[in-house]
Amino acid sequence: MQRRELLQALALLLPATGPLTAWAQNDYPKPGSTLRYVVPFAPGGLTDVMARVVGERLGQRWGVNVVIDNKPGGGAQIGADAVAKAPGDGTTLLAITLTHAANVTLYKGKASFDFQRDLRPVALLAGSPMLIVVPAASPIKDVKDLVAQAKARVLNVGSSGNGTPPHLTQALFAGTQEVQVQHIPYKGGAPSMTDLIGGQLDVIFSNFPESIAHVKAGKLRALAVTGPARHPQVPDVPTTAEAGLPQLQVENWTAIMVPGTTPDAIVARLGAEAVAIMNLPEVAARVRELGFRVDARGPAEFAPFLKSEIERWAGIIASAKIQAD
Repeated sequence: MQRRELLQALALLLPATGPLTAWAQNDYPKPGSTLRYVVPFAPGGLTDVMARVVGERLGQRWGVNVVIDNKPGGGAQIGADAVAKAPGDGTTLLAITLTHAANVTLYKGKASFDFQRDLRPVALLAGSPMLIVVPAASPIKDVKDLVAQAKARVLNVGSSGNGTPPHLTQALFAGTQEVQVQHIPYKGGAPSMTDLIGGQLDVIFSNFPESIAHVKAGKLRALAVTGPARHPQVPDVPTTAEAGLPQLQVENWTAIMVPGTTPDAIVARLGAEAVAIMNLPEVAARVRELGFRVDARGPAEFAPFLKSEIERWAGIIASAKIQAD
């Protein structure tokens, strides 16, 4: 009797869970179908390049068409909004970065979607440290000099815009060192680099790819990287921890999310595939060339990481009174 009752109970559950699981496992993705990979930044940037690397491999491995859809603007909110409101059928992906974790606080009460409710974490892909750079002719030779100068006077510190990773990193620096800086936001990393090289700025806590070429060309001096280890492209440059600023650890990471209504089985399959792609030797090599380090994590590991980043930057943003443009 107990066995029969158990079988009857299981039979009642099958209509609710069986079809969805079978559909997700057997019919997703449909060969020849199209996946839209939304990048909320302009073409050619690091997030865009990373999405194209992953999207190309995903298309090859699954036999689907992956279309990169660039939707820049609104502090990276326009693209995120589009994905948050898309059907949760696994055909729409969103590329996100540290910017989106900060945007949860910066756009609180202003966004037309709820980031943590309307989007689901799929996979963390890679992280890139910030590079602290000064003009080649600067009297600031190392991090110790930087701190001393910041305590002696107000430094002119550039960034690629309000609320961007370079701005957040300089705010963390100012807060931990209890100094005041003059923040000068630019519309992008390139113009800020031009003024730094020209001596109009004292320092930038730069996205690694935006400044590394200038460092290698001798136009800028790198003081430290904010990652957990030295960077292979500048092995002689110490980490901030080695230079005496252990609190100043920041990585501008990139990851994938999908609409919040996406079923668990699809999220799991997408996440596992993204991790597998990132661990391919040729992909890992390409990622290192771009200045990233592979940090592939599926949804179970990425979700708590994203939550911790949102919470971390919420406190820094509030303390520094940072506002979005």
